[in-house]
Amino acid sequence: MDFIDQLRALATRIASTKDLIQTEEATKNAMVMPFIQALGYNVFDPLEVTPELVADVGMKKGEKVDYAILSAGKPILLFECKKSGAELNVNHASQLFRYFHVTEARFGVLTNGIRYQFFTDLEQPNKMDEKPFLEFNILDFKDQEVDELKKFAKASFDVDTILVTANDLKYTRIIQNQLAEWMVNPSEDFVRLVAADHLAGKRFTPAVKEQFTAITKRAFQRLIGDRINDRLRVAMAPEHAAEAAPSTPEAAQQGPADPATDMAAITTTLEEIEGFHIVRAILRDLVSAKRIVMRDAQSYCAILLDDNNRKPICRLRFNNTARLVIGLMDDKNEERVSLADLDDIYKHADFLRKTVQGYL
Repeated sequence: MDFIDQLRALATRIASTKDLIQTEEATKNAMVMPFIQALGYNVFDPLEVTPELVADVGMKKGEKVDYAILSAGKPILLFECKKSGAELNVNHASQLFRYFHVTEARFGVLTNGIRYQFFTDLEQPNKMDEKPFLEFNILDFKDQEVDELKKFAKASFDVDTILVTANDLKYTRIIQNQLAEWMVNPSEDFVRLVAADHLAGKRFTPAVKEQFTAITKRAFQRLIGDRINDRLRVAMAPEHAAEAAPSTPEAAQQGPADPATDMAAITTTLEEIEGFHIVRAILRDLVSAKRIVMRDAQSYCAILLDDNNRKPICRLRFNNTARLVIGLMDDKNEERVSLADLDDIYKHADFLRKTVQGYL
């Protein structure tokens, strides 16, 4: 089983049992140990994975870290665990900070069994940074994050490679957070920068600032929306450009449509994308998220199991954003239900699950 498939299997198990896990010890056994094992380390070999490794730290005697991954008898990766659902912040990593200082390990992990925060010493040598350079959520991860996580696996672990990556990830995170902030609340300096070539010597008055601030925010939103649409169009073309069968007798009589024309007329909205991810979240404990596929068309956005027209899960009829409608599929018959907002999709979780279970 590939690494990513192991993570998906673990995610499915954790999603269905996390509410039953109430203690730190249960979190370690049911969540953290399987995670470490997925990285390729033998959790039953104390020469490779040592629980509660003890060290004296200054005046403190018998300090323990929950798990230490060893190589040639020396710690390379430290784990500090909190119970499932516990908040993770720098105040909860005191033991990890102290132990990091007195061992040769260059990486520390703070986790509650669902979220994993990876730390190193980019700011000051041999002193753990206060901010993680990588965060991984076992219940919500992207393929790119798996690629970064895989560098900690036993088969590919290399300190120098990870440190280079850590430095890049640190600044990528900082810039990403800054851009995210500017999308919502662009700073005056940023607005001045993007407006400079368009003012033609005009003064940057409060009125001009207000105008270009609003324009900058709209430009960000449209840029992201266009990029999402472009990626979805590429993903759906050419084999996904049109539906496999016409939906009405009239459509069948008209003959096959021109795929290029159809694609040009399709606009995948942000509401459809968000609705798709809500449906995926509802069904994640039943099937792998990658089996839930969105296929957009002019009149509605279909959500299918295994990208199969014969396995429709629901239809998102969001083209008129003033009236959101979901089509629930009952033995291929569609029942259209109005939604007050996207969160109303969760009210139909049982029906969506039943539909998918019928295909399984």
